[in-house]
Amino acid sequence: MTKLKLGPLPHDKPVKVTVELPAQLHRSLVDYGSLLSEPGNPPIDPVRLIVPMLERFIATDRGFAKARRAAS
Repeated sequence: MTKLKLGPLPHDKPVKVTVELPAQLHRSLVDYGSLLSEPGNPPIDPVRLIVPMLERFIATDRGFAKARRAAS
């Protein structure tokens, strides 16, 4: 299996979000959802990937963490 930055997604209740994405980004999210899903299961809906990806991005952004510490 491909090693991805995101692990299994929690089974939280989905939250509806409206956002416009460039077509290429949407295709990438669809591909990512296919790779992240368990074999034999349908691909993960791209909408469910947005929040964990943003959380992961913010959690691993050292510049953001440093600026946040400096601001507090």
